[in-house]
Amino acid sequence: MIARPRVGPVRKLIGRAWLRAFGWHVEGALPDDPKAVFVAAPHTSNWDLPFTLAIAWTLGTNISWVGKENLFRPPLGPFMRALGGVSVVRGKSSNQVESIARAIRDQPDGVYLVIAPSGTRSKKDHWKSGFYRIAEQADVPMLLGFLDYEGKRGGLGPALRPSGDVRADMEAIRAFYADKYGKFRERMSDVRLREEERAAGE
Repeated sequence: MIARPRVGPVRKLIGRAWLRAFGWHVEGALPDDPKAVFVAAPHTSNWDLPFTLAIAWTLGTNISWVGKENLFRPPLGPFMRALGGVSVVRGKSSNQVESIARAIRDQPDGVYLVIAPSGTRSKKDHWKSGFYRIAEQADVPMLLGFLDYEGKRGGLGPALRPSGDVRADMEAIRAFYADKYGKFRERMSDVRLREEERAAGE
């Protein structure tokens, strides 16, 4: 039996009610893997978190998600942690990748960790590569989650395991997100890693 991080009936009802109120629908299904890094994109608005939670709960799973440390200060800190939030400190990405990957590997039950690769709601030229490196070191798939405000849809796409060929993997990821649009199009970050430039010698 797959030990997924299952959600209770109350949260499932809340998730469905939230999406119904906004006229959204869910696409995709949970993976067979009990552990995965969920890629959350595009990320352009504070509304992304409640929609992501509603979609996860509707699909029947709890998620953990990575957020900036200031989200976890009083008085909202305990509430954010109860919703699955995990605080990260900027500027220590290398150590955090290792520690998060180790935590996923050591988790005896299922764990779905949501990471927004853009790292911010404003437009950036690159995604941060932490999601890729965590999946690689933890030996888990990257599950492509999405919010498409124009189509009023959200959900899960394919599960990809890091192949070691960063550019090839990112080409597949770019193709998937090509028709998904955040709440604010002008804030959407480029689906590209700096590692791709290094690999190409740019």
